[in-house]
Amino acid sequence: MSAQMTTAIKQAARELGFDVVGISALPLGPAYSPAHDHNFPTNDLIGRLNEWLRRGFHATMAWMARDPERRADPTLVLPGCRSIISVGMNYYTEQRADERPGNGRIARYAWGRDYHHILGDRLSQLVERIATLAPDSRHRAYVDTGPVMEKAWAQQAGLGWIGKHSNVVSAQFGSWLLLGEILTTLELEPDEAGTDLCGTCTLCLQACPTGAITEPYVVDAGRCISYLTIELRGAEPPLANDLRRGLGNRIFGCDDCLDICPYNLQAEPTSEPGFQPTSLTRAPSLLAIARMTEGAFTTTFKESPIRRAKYLGLQRNVSWAMGNECTCTDSVPPPSKADPS
Repeated sequence: MSAQMTTAIKQAARELGFDVVGISALPLGPAYSPAHDHNFPTNDLIGRLNEWLRRGFHATMAWMARDPERRADPTLVLPGCRSIISVGMNYYTEQRADERPGNGRIARYAWGRDYHHILGDRLSQLVERIATLAPDSRHRAYVDTGPVMEKAWAQQAGLGWIGKHSNVVSAQFGSWLLLGEILTTLELEPDEAGTDLCGTCTLCLQACPTGAITEPYVVDAGRCISYLTIELRGAEPPLANDLRRGLGNRIFGCDDCLDICPYNLQAEPTSEPGFQPTSLTRAPSLLAIARMTEGAFTTTFKESPIRRAKYLGLQRNVSWAMGNECTCTDSVPPPSKADPS
């Protein structure tokens, strides 16, 4: 029954448009060991989380420090949980960001519709199908919103591995997978865990504009541009000069550590139209956004993850980017009269 149910669930997930699907079984066996060699073993989720919190790498995100045991143990989220169904969708498009002077940069995942809705709607449909197959089972589904360490479970389910930038990397889809998961009381057939293929590569560490990747597999959120432009609240919070300069023209998130990954050479464009960029998200005019009213912000980004930065946050980010652009322009001396150019 377990094998048949597992096959049926995976088939349903693919029919609903998920590009990858894998299963983790709970509890993890004592023989499980991490695929990569670093200080905090993958099977010691609570230990890794507590150490990260102890070092203050969650910055102002106090909610991450609340009840870490629950975040690390799915059975505390769904009593009786026996399996986790991890799914992923490829969001890569062949479009390139237009970064001409005067434009900002938005992280690729936010170019189209809000992925919470795209994945969330399909996860709800998948839960309905599972409930039809097994009426007595119980489930909880999340898309980056629940107290679940989704990247660790995605690796355990074989969707890829956690790279040195702390994001999931797929040998097939590179760095461009958005994740969701279903906690279930069903006992399903587990997949083989993903193997870390980063090797000696440290390109993502070198690419980070603010040095947020303090060591392989460890990110200090307080230095991460995604945190600074999305999670950090306040119209003008104190920000060290090196961090402000490191932001460059980025106004929502950052792709630098993802863009540089060699596994992106195999990445193919998504078939999901909802991830395609708009003219605004691919080439966001700093001046146009700076002039945007709060009402226009709400209307323009009502179906976009950019809403998370809130109006004041996005305006603050734009002001930082415009300041960086002025600084860069001012630092280049004008050509002399003797300069033939």
